[in-house]
Amino acid sequence: MYHVTAEIRRVAEEGDGTRLEIRVDTPLSGLIKERHITHIAVGLEDGRHITPLQLRKAHAMIRDISEHTGYPPEAMKQIMKIEHMMRIGDYEYFSLGTCSVTTAREFINTLMEYALREGIILDEEGLKRTDDINTYLLQCIRYRRCCVCGRDADIHHVDAIGMGNDRRRYDDSAHQICALCRIHHGMAHQMGWPRFQAMYKVYGIRKYQTEEAGDSGRRQGRYGGPGEVCGKGGNTGGNYI
Repeated sequence: MYHVTAEIRRVAEEGDGTRLEIRVDTPLSGLIKERHITHIAVGLEDGRHITPLQLRKAHAMIRDISEHTGYPPEAMKQIMKIEHMMRIGDYEYFSLGTCSVTTAREFINTLMEYALREGIILDEEGLKRTDDINTYLLQCIRYRRCCVCGRDADIHHVDAIGMGNDRRRYDDSAHQICALCRIHHGMAHQMGWPRFQAMYKVYGIRKYQTEEAGDSGRRQGRYGGPGEVCGKGGNTGGNYI
């Protein structure tokens, strides 16, 4: 996901929705045409400060990443802040203790993305650490990590294609998928999706949504940033668009 900051120029209610006119200080027309982007996500700051629960989640994630990389927690926090600013394209420094709820949520997303990409074992399930369940489920699909336990995962098709349909020609873009390890994948089939979903509080992501974000279930290569700093560098860029 590529993040930019925009200025709202005009707002007007239109039917059951809202028409926004915004101005972005970054040239985007080439990217939009190249990737055939037709929809964007809009996030609005609500003025609230980071919550105690968000602060606990962020510090717990930093601790786990610190133990994995060998960097002291405070140093790791600064590294991950830089990583976050690069990820969202906003280089304004922020304080974790006084930032907004929205900034905290996005920072936790960055920490979770790094942990999933590097296969870091967390002290508790990712579902308890995330502050944005939808982004977490997309990240699990991107890096093939089980959204329940964090193990290596396969893509579970919540909606079956059905007998007699040609998988090569059948349009399953509106079907829902979820990343599950062999154990939880088997449980989902044995229990049935409604019971499994109710037990673990997860849900499927429509396939076309994952493809728009470049997350269609193919594990992507690592890139620079903390990976390079920690001696695990790889391809630079390209994972967040």
